[in-house]
Amino acid sequence: MAKVKNADWITGKKERISYYSYFLGQNAIYTMVSTFLTTYLLFQGLDPAKSGLVMLAVKVWDAVNNTVFGVVFDSVRFKSGKKFLPWIKVSTFLIPVTTVLIYSIPRGLDETMKLAWFAVAYILWDTAYTLCDVPIYGIVTAMTQRIDERTSLLSFKSIWAGVGSGIAMILGTVLVGEKVGLNFGLAAVIVALIAFATMLPVNFNVKERFKSESEEEFTVKRMFTYLFGNKYLLIYYWGFLVQGSLAVGPPLVLLVSYYMFKNSQFSLIILALSVLPMLFAALFVPKLLKRIDKMRLYLICNAAVIVISVIIWLVGYKSMVTFALLSALRSAPAAIVGVTMFMFTPDCAEYGIFETGIDAKGITFAIQTFMAKLTGAISGSLGLILLKLYDWTPVKAESFEDLQRLAISQSDRAMGGLWFVYNAVPIIGMVAAFIIWLFYKLRDKDVQIMADANCGKISRDEALILLNRK
Repeated sequence: MAKVKNADWITGKKERISYYSYFLGQNAIYTMVSTFLTTYLLFQGLDPAKSGLVMLAVKVWDAVNNTVFGVVFDSVRFKSGKKFLPWIKVSTFLIPVTTVLIYSIPRGLDETMKLAWFAVAYILWDTAYTLCDVPIYGIVTAMTQRIDERTSLLSFKSIWAGVGSGIAMILGTVLVGEKVGLNFGLAAVIVALIAFATMLPVNFNVKERFKSESEEEFTVKRMFTYLFGNKYLLIYYWGFLVQGSLAVGPPLVLLVSYYMFKNSQFSLIILALSVLPMLFAALFVPKLLKRIDKMRLYLICNAAVIVISVIIWLVGYKSMVTFALLSALRSAPAAIVGVTMFMFTPDCAEYGIFETGIDAKGITFAIQTFMAKLTGAISGSLGLILLKLYDWTPVKAESFEDLQRLAISQSDRAMGGLWFVYNAVPIIGMVAAFIIWLFYKLRDKDVQIMADANCGKISRDEALILLNRK
């Protein structure tokens, strides 16, 4: 998976593998939280609306810690001279530990204490994740100056990220499923150990080689100067916010599999239909991007996902085979969207430096982290709140084996609401985001010119001449 050969590239094979491996662990953790947390909270017997509101309230802190960390990241100077690796080292230990803490709510607590435990654990996890996401994405700008090499790194890491997500999804689904019947806490411990082992190598093998010529002391005032001067960063992440916030489907996939298709294990088929295309997309996206601009490809694939999603919603859930076939068809363009979605952040970072003269990679990637976590929390909490509106019945169970044994059913209204929330709500978000992204005009060739100027390879005047000619 890591055999990418180019004589002009700077990074070594071992370094690239370590970088990719980190994303296996990171995404295993992220999937464990984003995919299973909604079901876990419902199994705790908690009121869906209360759980959703607590999850959303935690993001008030998230808004603070992401902004604070972005400023701290751009201001702190470690004695080692490293900008990214010190933060990655800390997060390698904290993320697995806080993940286990989330899934360790004592069964004997009352509802208020359970919600309090969840809130504290979720805040700690959220803070730990902030420490990793900004540096691990931002470090590509220090590993290499070449845009094509960065694109390849960010593309191939998606293969490993997909593997990590798949491992967590399979383990979580099988272990808490009807056949095995283990609890979510044990599943979280296993995933956390795998994540730690795969995240660790990056701390020893990845190298920071380059610093921007414009790197300087950072202040809050200059942060706002930078943000409002980086219009493409704002445009892209406004669209990302709308789409991601309404992407309520993934947190509900286990419930849809169990209630609509009578088997929670069916979610593994849905997973396979999404992961396999993701692996192929990660291999071929770098080649595609040599022929077509990144944003143009992104918009085409988003449009395809919207059309197929509408068909799935209208066809319904009466036929498992039809649903699987349509899901397989949708997975191809969705995989390309998944591989490319975070490739725009490094481009916006280069644009921001070129336009404002301020090196604020911390703020740039902090926005990416903040948006990823914010949309994950909003989508998870929104799904819970909407289920409450459709009179979803709370349950107390350790696993789907428990749920099957207790034979707790849901009303027709609740079932119809689950299908609507799972399908129709995400479509609304995708359409709105598509319209916003039409205003994103930053192109790949322009970014390479800006990157060359930012690192001193060419002068700013030379860059402006080249950009004006284009």
